[in-house]
Amino acid sequence: MQDLLVEVGFEELPARFIDDAVQQLEETITKQLKQERLHFSDVKTYSTPRRLAVLIHDLSEEQPDLVEEIKGPPRQIAYDAEGNLTKAGTGFARSQGVSQDEIEIRQVQGGEYLFARKHVVGQETYTLLPTIILDAIRGLSFPKNMRWGSYESRFARPLRWIVALFGAKVIPVTIEAVQSDRYTYGHRQLSPGPIAIQSPRDYKEVLENNYVMPDSGERKQIIWEQIQALASKHGGKVQLDEGLLQEVTNLVEFPTAFCGSFQKDYLDVPSEVLITSMKEHQRYFPVVDSEDNLMPLFIGVRNGADNHLDNVIKGNEKVLTARLADAKFFYDEDCRTSLDENVEKLKWVVFQDGLGTMYQKVLRIERLSGLLAEKLGYTPKLDSISRTARLAKADLVSQMVYEFPELQGIMGEKYALLAGESEGVAKGIGEHYKPRFADDSLPTTVEGTVVGIADKLDTLVGYFALGRIPTGSQDPFALRRQAQGIVQMLVGGDYSISLREMISLAASGYEEVCLDIEHENALVQFFLARLRVFLLEKGHEYDIIDAVLASNDDRVPDLVKKVEELTKFRRTDDFTNLITAYERMSNLAAKSEQISLEPNKFSAADKAFSEAVAELEKNTLHHLEGKDYRRVLLNFAEFRKHVDSFFTDVMVMDQDPAVRQNRLSLLLKTVQLYQMYADFRVIVVNV
Repeated sequence: MQDLLVEVGFEELPARFIDDAVQQLEETITKQLKQERLHFSDVKTYSTPRRLAVLIHDLSEEQPDLVEEIKGPPRQIAYDAEGNLTKAGTGFARSQGVSQDEIEIRQVQGGEYLFARKHVVGQETYTLLPTIILDAIRGLSFPKNMRWGSYESRFARPLRWIVALFGAKVIPVTIEAVQSDRYTYGHRQLSPGPIAIQSPRDYKEVLENNYVMPDSGERKQIIWEQIQALASKHGGKVQLDEGLLQEVTNLVEFPTAFCGSFQKDYLDVPSEVLITSMKEHQRYFPVVDSEDNLMPLFIGVRNGADNHLDNVIKGNEKVLTARLADAKFFYDEDCRTSLDENVEKLKWVVFQDGLGTMYQKVLRIERLSGLLAEKLGYTPKLDSISRTARLAKADLVSQMVYEFPELQGIMGEKYALLAGESEGVAKGIGEHYKPRFADDSLPTTVEGTVVGIADKLDTLVGYFALGRIPTGSQDPFALRRQAQGIVQMLVGGDYSISLREMISLAASGYEEVCLDIEHENALVQFFLARLRVFLLEKGHEYDIIDAVLASNDDRVPDLVKKVEELTKFRRTDDFTNLITAYERMSNLAAKSEQISLEPNKFSAADKAFSEAVAELEKNTLHHLEGKDYRRVLLNFAEFRKHVDSFFTDVMVMDQDPAVRQNRLSLLLKTVQLYQMYADFRVIVVNV
């Protein structure tokens, strides 16, 4: 057995590309090794901005031999009456590379078939590896690719070297002008020139001796320990930002943390602005005190050793000071303009081609927020909600948000407080974008919730009216996220409002476009698809979810409660009674297209069943209105005795058409009652 090392060297890769790319390299190589029946033990990946590497231990040096048995055509087709091979038989033998004498006849499920038995001799691993490695490197996929020179290959950055070693032997691989060898490269400044690797097991040690920490996990841990130590030394701490820490890890090969400072005067600017300047532009870690107040300090990570660190700190302080000076200037300028003036400026900002300006969107949100406030029971807060809606987008034309788009909403809240707006309005402006991402918190204020729903709903209705509906993985306008946000807010606030009613309210505010019934239905299903994802993430079974979502109910919190109750009910003995009754009725009810009853043709059994159905309808509607979903399910289960008696006492498919229609109609009416809760046919029942 030998170890296999594959290292692909590039110009510095974008940090966000690295983790996925090295995972691709590992998965492709190991998958192909398994397909070639090559055994190995553990696999280790390494990555830095300049390299992606996979080290595979104890790879077998040759394939095991393989015996293949291939089934061919039936004997009666492969041989003629004289026992000679037909064209079908000859063709099978030729395609498998066997002679007539090597063909076997075997019994398979009562029939006789031809079988070809082939012995495939295993090849040496070394001869298979060039193709495997070449395919793995060429198969790397990056979010953005480039060509360099006149070459046809496309990668995120130009390919510079390839290390491919099987034990001590170099595996020949060529991509464009780059040929594989045993030479890698250390840190660009601290260790220039090629470095020979004699054995794959030496890889990590060789690089570490040349100022490269190839293990990204270890590098990340070292960076975080250095940052914490520096912060503690200066009397502060750094709050963990996993995304920033991972990005910095993928920006350096040999990390050295350093601490710099800036003038205290800049602390007069909102901390969110300073933190954004440090993180987004410079990849610095802000330092806070024991009470989480921002200190005039920052921690950066240098890609190199600690030599001349004072000069590095001074240079970074100079760069950050310029950034903070710009931020303070933008902030001071914005404070001189009222939010109402900014709202007027939105008249010249396009929301979306075909959907008017941002000012028109504000007017729609303001109107829709008022309607939703009444529907959701927030009429006493109508003025505050309307004011929030009016100012929600005002910060989009501020200089600060123009420079830092990620601060939209946050700066609106700051400017609203400075302008003397109420805390509810200010916080509502800041919260109306929530939830911004999957694990984000929901708005805590009524203003933020109502305006947030109105904003997202207006966007969804507008884009669906234009036919800009997400397909596959394509969602350029983040409509799935917007719909998911509405679903989460409806569930979180237990807002039992119809999706169609909400969509209709939003659509009526548009003058630019019209939402037709086809696109309205598509939007409802779009919401339900997001709800399905939400429920799956909560651990509910897919068939229970699909059954409930197949009903005509489109009130999100009610659907969630129905799924929860049906999930619990499935674990009880009564569930079998419910399903049995439903299946017996639905199979026959499907034969009737409509409910048509002639009571004068009722037999005693028909009348008794009709009265039981009427009682079930009364109770079902009552308990559905009261949201007592467990009671509804219990009633459905208890109704089995009436179903069993009915099928025992009568022949549903009676020869008399009127009698037959009566009985089918009664069954159809009952099935429709059950379907007000869920389409129980969708549920998978284990036999």
